[in-house]
Amino acid sequence: MRKQEIVNDDRVKTEKNVNWQVKIVNDRLVELGSSNVSIRRKSVKETSKVSHGDDKINILIAASEGAPFFVTGGLGEVIGSLPKAIMKEDSHQFDIRVVLPLYESIRPEDRSQLEFLGHFDVSLSWRKQYCGVFQIEKNGVIYYFIDNEFYFRRTVPYGYGDDGERFAFFSKAVLESIHLMNFQPTIIHCHDWQTALIPVYLHFTHHNMGMKSLFTIHNIEYQGIHDLSIIDDIIGLPKEAGAILEYKGAVNLMKAAIETAHQVNTVSPSYATELRYDYFAKGLASIIQRNEKKLLGILNGIDIDLYNPQTDSALFTNYDRNSLDKKRENKLQLQKLVNLPADEKVPLLAIVSRLVPHKGLDLVTGMMEKLMNEQVQVIVLGIGERKYEDYFRWIHEQYQGKVAALISFNQDLARKIYAGADFFLMPSQSEPCGLAQMIALRYGTVPIVHAVGGLRDTIQDCSIGEGNGFVFEQYNSDDLFAAIKRGLKAYENEENWDSLLKWVMNLNYSWEKSAKEYEKIYLNLNGVHV
Repeated sequence: MRKQEIVNDDRVKTEKNVNWQVKIVNDRLVELGSSNVSIRRKSVKETSKVSHGDDKINILIAASEGAPFFVTGGLGEVIGSLPKAIMKEDSHQFDIRVVLPLYESIRPEDRSQLEFLGHFDVSLSWRKQYCGVFQIEKNGVIYYFIDNEFYFRRTVPYGYGDDGERFAFFSKAVLESIHLMNFQPTIIHCHDWQTALIPVYLHFTHHNMGMKSLFTIHNIEYQGIHDLSIIDDIIGLPKEAGAILEYKGAVNLMKAAIETAHQVNTVSPSYATELRYDYFAKGLASIIQRNEKKLLGILNGIDIDLYNPQTDSALFTNYDRNSLDKKRENKLQLQKLVNLPADEKVPLLAIVSRLVPHKGLDLVTGMMEKLMNEQVQVIVLGIGERKYEDYFRWIHEQYQGKVAALISFNQDLARKIYAGADFFLMPSQSEPCGLAQMIALRYGTVPIVHAVGGLRDTIQDCSIGEGNGFVFEQYNSDDLFAAIKRGLKAYENEENWDSLLKWVMNLNYSWEKSAKEYEKIYLNLNGVHV
């Protein structure tokens, strides 16, 4: 039966069956014990006081999300990890803090610990909007929150028609709330389009604040493109700012930040190189080329305390590189959980991803039925575009016992997959950095990746020496399938395979090195050349 022949009734039936499978898995996770207020107000005098040595460099990180409070993807994980890594090792030299929007979804236990610092009004063109400022300390880092229920009392952080206005407010509120923070940053570190107006405001209207700006591009695909009318109606900058904000007949916030920030970086060296070309830069190649002297690439790291198979409470059983028999036990339990035959000898391939085109899913769908002729099992976890969700539901129904498609997202189940799978597929068309391949290595699951962006910087092919995964260069289904076949061939030799797992689990992809690279940027921006 070909997928083109599925009629609507069959699709509904298939969707119900797969959704039922998701419900069963979720119920089982609950049985296993996994789980996926009023604010305490203080006067400014009552808030915690932090003394600062004159020799410290003060950095304020501004972002639209950040662990441990709000995470929708890699950006949130970076914001949770980078400041913690710097403060853990170099708090004598840096004081690094974070400011985030106060979304409705903050956990009650965190909300109850928020300290109120004060409030004021923010002007957005003709509007005056309330802004409250709160703070909390977590993991040795002080976090500030910008409060405005009209803009941020939403069920999810993004995807609204007024996102341009919401994050224009946030950007301006961040700068104007500093007077309440008992903290004077010399550098403000902005992330992605949601904070792109911060360096623009600093350039045109807030330059007397004396701060340097660093702008980090996590994914150039999302640029903050809006109608030109928001320049006067919302952003409220002088007319001369139009030349910076306008690009190809629209407001492009990311373009404006690249032009006005003192320093720009991407999240891997290869991605910084790729952005000079139209194929990767999504229309901004000329802007990148014009500003390439201030562009750097720094590879992200992962939080090795958070992602640790020795302590991860989501796993069926904990393990390390010297107890791989327990990793195999995780595999058997995962197979049972998702209704795949429990067999440790059958290679288990995993996809944990947003189901969107740039993640390379067209390559997966192009070779999936050929892959089903091999002795393998495949588990897919993710949500995204309907066509991919429908495809994986269909393939789940066609190859029951070989494919488990779970069209949902569950962080606990994702951890179980990292631990239980043998291979982790990341055939991305573009990948600014990627964290999943590094997490997979941490859990002893071997990545199969397309050589692009951060995947090129982190994964080397086992076939050509001392590698840590399987890599294909040309972006097509045949080359992906060939890389999988090389992996399956290596899996057949159990002794060599165990040696490979011990090797990859010993690799260090922590924030230690990456944090030092950011520290160099901070020092340079502060006039200390290293």
